[in-house]
Amino acid sequence: MHLANLTVIAISTIVLFSIGSAYGHGYGLDTTPPVALLDKEATITVELPMNFEHPGSKKLVITATDDDTDEAIQNTTYMISMHHGGQMIFQDLFFAADGVLNIDTKHSEDQIKISGIQNASGAWYGDKSAPLEITGPVFDSGGLYTFEIAVTTDPAGITDAPRVYADLTLIDTTEFFQPDSKGQDVKFQMKSYFDEVSSFEYDPEKKQVTFEMPFDWSEKRMSHVPVVHEEVHFPKDFAEFLSPSYVGQVNGIDLFKASVLVDDYTEDDERIVHFVLLQDHLRFLKNQQKDTDQPLPDSMIFTLSSSEEIRFPLTAFTRSEDFQVDISWDPVEIEPGQKTNFIFTIRDGATGEPMRNSDYTFVILQNGQEIHRASGQAQVGGYFESYEFAEDQTGPTIIRFENIRNSGQETEFGLVVVPEFGSIVMVALASGMGAALVLGTRFGFRPNL
Repeated sequence: MHLANLTVIAISTIVLFSIGSAYGHGYGLDTTPPVALLDKEATITVELPMNFEHPGSKKLVITATDDDTDEAIQNTTYMISMHHGGQMIFQDLFFAADGVLNIDTKHSEDQIKISGIQNASGAWYGDKSAPLEITGPVFDSGGLYTFEIAVTTDPAGITDAPRVYADLTLIDTTEFFQPDSKGQDVKFQMKSYFDEVSSFEYDPEKKQVTFEMPFDWSEKRMSHVPVVHEEVHFPKDFAEFLSPSYVGQVNGIDLFKASVLVDDYTEDDERIVHFVLLQDHLRFLKNQQKDTDQPLPDSMIFTLSSSEEIRFPLTAFTRSEDFQVDISWDPVEIEPGQKTNFIFTIRDGATGEPMRNSDYTFVILQNGQEIHRASGQAQVGGYFESYEFAEDQTGPTIIRFENIRNSGQETEFGLVVVPEFGSIVMVALASGMGAALVLGTRFGFRPNL
């Protein structure tokens, strides 16, 4: 295994298929459970906004909010410690007159240094002439950053104030080069929205990817983890690992089908397989592990295996998600020299309802060149287009729907025509919603329709 490159990016929002817009733990903002603050119930948020004024700097924003009025609680004193990779990065007292604590952070290789103004209680704060700033090894790598926070409006009682915990993640992007079945290196990329990934391996015989990520299965930690999200990226032309679907496991336990999603639209040249583990999935995994005689581990070992399960129709969305296209084809067994009917439905991206009188342009491309183009109108929302592949029309193929309903929007499905099997094998790379399909003519399997 060769580790080639590491990139760290902070993120505050993410849109992922049916999850929709998420803004919470594991991204750029976390919200704690309510905590007693005098006669109030307060919620503390910890945030890393995406827009940074200067390269290498990040703004940390911590706010105590009155749950009844939804307003920041004034004159708050915080005791904050930040941990990463099992190490405490800093711990100190901070004061926010308006309840909103803004800390500028700048990475350096030097020891932690806090600058600004200290009040009589020793709590740090800032103003325009002396902004509050932390410099040192802060946010210097990807992964999970844990904050232990006590908050009070009485500085003398800060040591007795109850503690709450929040987590932020910097996206950890790492490239791994792994040999395929022919010994050629293939570039895989991991994006972790939770913690750093290690021990990445691709097994060409099993057609399987494995990797490991630290994870604390204790109830205290799991109670505020709504989602764990990992992405496996690999080239769309890496045919031996292209599959109609994938099976995921964590620590040897099968994941729900909804936890493993294929995305062929976000990147032009890459397939992305998402692991999305919601809190109920995490609790299921924990309970399954508790049923064994072994103690709970301190990590998640992910396994991604190719699968031959096939389902029609395939579904793709336009980038705006205004339109959805469903597609299947007949006959199911595609052979050169035989007319194939591509049956499709154009739907409202929000409601899923067929959209009548939908104009479209149907395009087939190979090697970046058009081999077929036809325009039409799906009067009832659904229609079909026919095409007969020639013997020499093999290799990666794109089925694209352009200018849907005269909007200029488009989406596409990819087909890999593999000649060495003696028939056309098609792996549909559906845009957006990440469906996939493999068709073979002499392999003893059929789609599960």
